[in-house]
Amino acid sequence: MKKVLILDTSMFCVWLQVPGYESCGETHDIWNFERVNQKITDEIENQSTLILPLATFIETGNHISHVSGNLRYMLANQLCHILHKCIQQEEPWAAFSEQVDLWNDETLTRIATEWPDLAVQSGLSIADATIINVAHFYYKLGCYAEILTGDAGLRAYEPVPTEIRPVPRRRK
Repeated sequence: MKKVLILDTSMFCVWLQVPGYESCGETHDIWNFERVNQKITDEIENQSTLILPLATFIETGNHISHVSGNLRYMLANQLCHILHKCIQQEEPWAAFSEQVDLWNDETLTRIATEWPDLAVQSGLSIADATIINVAHFYYKLGCYAEILTGDAGLRAYEPVPTEIRPVPRRRK
């Protein structure tokens, strides 16, 4: 089963080394640049595909826009360089065009209907709701979809692959 690694904003910001976002996660499970970079490097070596959800791209861009000085320009270029790789479907990145179905009327209506309850019940952001949609989209395509996030609440919505069990042999 092909594996896709879906990048959440928190991890993506840590990986890009956006100031103010040097780490993420819960106190017992902190992710810093070295840990995030190692995870992504390992996934690339294992031929996983990296997925940059539109919400992650937009939120990361917003965080970068608040960085001061020359670093803002460097990070903005780095983010857009990755966007170009996604557009070109340059490995290990998946094409943004694969996610186009997630922004149709039907999907957006479902998000608009379901998200208010999720926001109240679990504090789930609308960006996280769209990232969950991305994970389930790739899962339905037959991929093992892992959300790379420091947020255990978001990770709980990750699709769980069903176990493929061998067909029992008949007794002779």
